[in-house]
Amino acid sequence: MYTSYENTGNNNNAPKFTQGQHPHPSAPNPPTNIAQGQPYPSQYNYSTGRGGGSNGSTAWSTGLCHCCDDPANCLVTTFCPCITFGQIAELVNRGEPGCAVSGTIYAILMAFGGVACLYSCFFRSRLRGQYGLDESPSADCLVHFCCEPCALCQEYRELKNRGLDMGIGWQANMVRQSRVETVAPTAGFMTR
Repeated sequence: MYTSYENTGNNNNAPKFTQGQHPHPSAPNPPTNIAQGQPYPSQYNYSTGRGGGSNGSTAWSTGLCHCCDDPANCLVTTFCPCITFGQIAELVNRGEPGCAVSGTIYAILMAFGGVACLYSCFFRSRLRGQYGLDESPSADCLVHFCCEPCALCQEYRELKNRGLDMGIGWQANMVRQSRVETVAPTAGFMTR
């Protein structure tokens, strides 16, 4: 049995907790406090299936610790994070500098001082700004400092889930998107 939320229409704007059909089929079940049977407060909008904070930001498409949603990327990021970072940086920076340059800078910072997480946290902030994402679960630099591989995997999945092909780079993604946008729909009539 699913739970659903309804706006009661009164002036306190609190959601009404009811039993019944889930309001959005692709949205996850809202977490409930078992002891009290009340929903936990959340910025996730269960009627639209999107997150949203008070500043109008949206939730990430996957969680920070969902690294195994893309096992191939998880392995690459675990053993050679400079590759994943280079791919992310190229797309976030719109092609300049390229994947190889960004990945090399990351590898040098990682090898000589271990401060690559400080460099990569700026790209997380830039990615969030481009797509209006929540700063969650914590501040960008703290996420990268505490769990660099998970943060890189999450950023990779976010770009991939937004329709970008991580393996072809910025220019090829723009060419691919322009081909999709320039194809005019065919006008026709439906007949039986």
